[in-house]
Amino acid sequence: PSLGVSFEFKLHVDAGKEECFYQNVEPGSSVYVAYQVLRGGDGQAGFAVRHPNGNHVLPYQWRPSAEYEEASSTGGYYELCIDNSMSHFAAKLISLYFNSFKRDKWESYVQELESLGVTVSNFTDTLQKVDGQVGEMLKYQDQNRRHLARDWYIVDGNNRYVQYWSLAQCIVIVATSALQVYFVRKLFEVKNVTPTSKPRA
Repeated sequence: PSLGVSFEFKLHVDAGKEECFYQNVEPGSSVYVAYQVLRGGDGQAGFAVRHPNGNHVLPYQWRPSAEYEEASSTGGYYELCIDNSMSHFAAKLISLYFNSFKRDKWESYVQELESLGVTVSNFTDTLQKVDGQVGEMLKYQDQNRRHLARDWYIVDGNNRYVQYWSLAQCIVIVATSALQVYFVRKLFEVKNVTPTSKPRA
């Protein structure tokens, strides 16, 4: 049996659309969900988490990132929705992270070991502390990865913006220079014949 589930992925949400995902969580499991807008428009989107009982435990709000955590779930299918309906033109790139861990399975492993006559109380206490700290570090790592990805997309977008405008300005400068040369040459152009087509003396 599995102790839990963890996944992270990036998804593209078109302008005016909403994407929903469903994840089954076993009873007694902890739940952690986080999202962040990486690129697109104003850098914000709506995000909501609906509990298996039908209540919105994290209601919709238009923001760049959000997190939801629950220590012990009753179990069932959680609905995770990303809403981009308020953005009429800009698609968004979103990072979504989900983690669920079933602690009572860990307790059953401890009981199984103790039934075999192995004393593991100090060992399991230490392991539980380490497990809790590792879980916290995984959350921080995910948060840092999302911030790093968002920063990279901002830098990449700014770089493209500067490159395109620089190229456009270079083209305008070259075209203006060519036009100026043409008109200056026309200004100093001297015809060798008179208006009656006779050669000038």
